[in-house]
Amino acid sequence: MRPFLRTLCETLRVSDLSTPERGREGEEPVACDVGDRASVLELCRDVDAIVHFGGVSVEDAFDNILHANLLGTFNIYEAARKLHIRRIVYASSSQVTGFYPTSEIVDASMPVRPSSLYGLSKSFGENLSRLFYDRYGIETVCLRIAMCFPEPTTHRMLRSYLSYDDLKSLVERALVARDVGHAIVYGVSNNRDSLWRNPDAAKVGWVPKDSSETFRAGVEAHMPVPDLNDVQNRFHGGRFTQDGPFEDRERSEGPVR
Repeated sequence: MRPFLRTLCETLRVSDLSTPERGREGEEPVACDVGDRASVLELCRDVDAIVHFGGVSVEDAFDNILHANLLGTFNIYEAARKLHIRRIVYASSSQVTGFYPTSEIVDASMPVRPSSLYGLSKSFGENLSRLFYDRYGIETVCLRIAMCFPEPTTHRMLRSYLSYDDLKSLVERALVARDVGHAIVYGVSNNRDSLWRNPDAAKVGWVPKDSSETFRAGVEAHMPVPDLNDVQNRFHGGRFTQDGPFEDRERSEGPVR
């Protein structure tokens, strides 16, 4: 996302816990802990819009998720309110509805069924963004990002694949579309057997161009039939829905939203 976002603005301020490496001309790398309210306020000063991808992107102990994803997201919205920033693109997750069975097609009007503490934190962010729109007029496009990888490698990914190019075009539309109000868009490519309906995609003018069909033959060559007893194939949230104590659970999946 970083080099792509640089093409959309005069100056791109990029941030992480440690100072990001300096990139192209026109970038401002800044170290910031999103859980630190004063630091976030300074990070957001003099910007026109925020693309908020910061936080813990896997299942983790509650205290870590609390600090980065709940407190951190609140700090972003408080900074936007104080500094009169009118547009935020929020990286939510398909894990917000992760406990729906894969036999059911889901859309953003349906009740949330978070897969995990991580999924719960993302539903908090969506509700927070709704409050800040209704009360303060800060527009947000929540991106319920599915599985964004170079290519799908499992049957579940054939249904939930999001290409890099489709993610970039989605973020661009979320930034530049007029009068979006508060929208929730599933970040998923134009796959044959999608798990979601996506009416708010039209609100921002986004049409995904890519599809997992290009990769289907390769996936089915080593996995001819999906195992319906595998949690990966039973629920939208895959392994995020597995049993186990939250505090000592291993991070079983990579940085997938």
